[in-house]
Amino acid sequence: MGKKNTVWSTNVMAKSNYSAALLSDYGNFVLQDRNANILWESFDEPTDTLLPNMTIGVNMKTGKKRNLISWKGEDDPSFGSFVVGVTSETPPQLFTWNGLSRYWRSGQWDKTRFIGIPTMDNTYYDVQQDIVQGTSNYTNNNHNNSIFGYTFISFEGTLKAVWWANHWSTYWEAPAPTKPCEIYGKCGPFGVCNQSSSPICRCLEGFKPISDEEWNRGNWTKGCLRELELNCQKSASTAASTTVRKDMFRKMSEMKLPDSADYLLINDEERCRSWCLENCSCLAYSYVNAIGCMTWSKDLLDTLQLPTGGEDLFIRLVDTSAGAAGVPTRTKLIISVSTISGIILFGAGISLCALSNWRGKLRKMTIPSLFRSVAATIRSEKLPRETSWKEQMKEDDASEAVVYDFDSIRLATDNFDAKNKLGQGGFGPVYKGKLSDGKEIAAKRLSSSSGQGIAEFKNEILLISKLQHRNLVKLLGYCTKREEKILVYEYLPNKSLDAFLLVCLTL
Repeated sequence: MGKKNTVWSTNVMAKSNYSAALLSDYGNFVLQDRNANILWESFDEPTDTLLPNMTIGVNMKTGKKRNLISWKGEDDPSFGSFVVGVTSETPPQLFTWNGLSRYWRSGQWDKTRFIGIPTMDNTYYDVQQDIVQGTSNYTNNNHNNSIFGYTFISFEGTLKAVWWANHWSTYWEAPAPTKPCEIYGKCGPFGVCNQSSSPICRCLEGFKPISDEEWNRGNWTKGCLRELELNCQKSASTAASTTVRKDMFRKMSEMKLPDSADYLLINDEERCRSWCLENCSCLAYSYVNAIGCMTWSKDLLDTLQLPTGGEDLFIRLVDTSAGAAGVPTRTKLIISVSTISGIILFGAGISLCALSNWRGKLRKMTIPSLFRSVAATIRSEKLPRETSWKEQMKEDDASEAVVYDFDSIRLATDNFDAKNKLGQGGFGPVYKGKLSDGKEIAAKRLSSSSGQGIAEFKNEILLISKLQHRNLVKLLGYCTKREEKILVYEYLPNKSLDAFLLVCLTL
């Protein structure tokens, strides 16, 4: 440049009469003295790239952090807004921050891998944590020079691992551009993201959207809230002489566990469960063999349904042996029977209004006897466990409902396209569809926020199957897959009910 301006310096504080610079085979630029003591090395000052045998991490005692920092732009190497680092929590996690906001999270380290990244090859990286010294470090390995690869953070915020095999290839990246569920907190508190579902966000069982309007618009960041107060919370305000049921846990499998876990020195799964059950502030727990007991007392955030791998997460819910607001399940079933009986009576009234010559027959209809028959059936039914209800349905002679494959229903409705939507009820939308054999159907897709669980779903199938009436739409079958619960009815192309009411009122 000719002006003798300093372009770059190491800011080395050590003094030496002799120094030499060395570039190692791994790309570490080292400044050392006559006795080969290292005065400074570039691996201590990482930029956007993590080379083999290079470490990023945190030291809680000294407060020193070594993080990757992205470029500002594709051609601008000045510091950008994305930072990659390791947390000091137990167990540690790998994070990408966008400024001060969390952007991506790896999940907890189980001493061999990050449990939130089941597809990431753990052969070429390692995490070491020393709780006593307060250090957590993440390192790229290059085992016996068998492979050369490195990790870097792009200016767009994507953490990429690449390796050389006759050409550079990306073998892992996060968050992937095609996987919006990997963005931190995509579905908000108490929401769970599933890349293969539509929409990708839903509330955890027992929770509902904070804002239905924003949720339906695809803005899920506010998340969900609990539908019913926990029984343990009720007990705090209940008289000592009153017995309050305990809460229960709902198991969710193949999960990327939520952020902000509390690690407990408990090496037994049953003790972990008991501890959580006895502490009302505990909202969920998970026992991972290589980690131990983890519990959550804060909002469950950044929870993911993984296609493979993942861990079991147990969510604290109100005991399912009692219904909403303390109404027992049996009472709810009787209320449902009363509702169905009311529908039958209403349908009979429409027929009476339209066709006067049926009046004599309608007077002879024995609705009370039908109610008693159905109520007796309910009393004889035992609510099955979730793991065996399908088998019991198959063995139940009263139900002739067909079990449909989820993919066949999705294909019939063009993946639940909005143009096939017939309407929206309190329990979810109804879609028109055509099966592969040409039969037209109406598929009722139960919403995750409807509050209808497996027991209620099973009993609705049984009740509708047994209550065949000219004024009730026929139930053809049902379909379940993970959290999906779908009822398949015959499709009736007639007008809506309000049209018939108008005709009736004008007669």
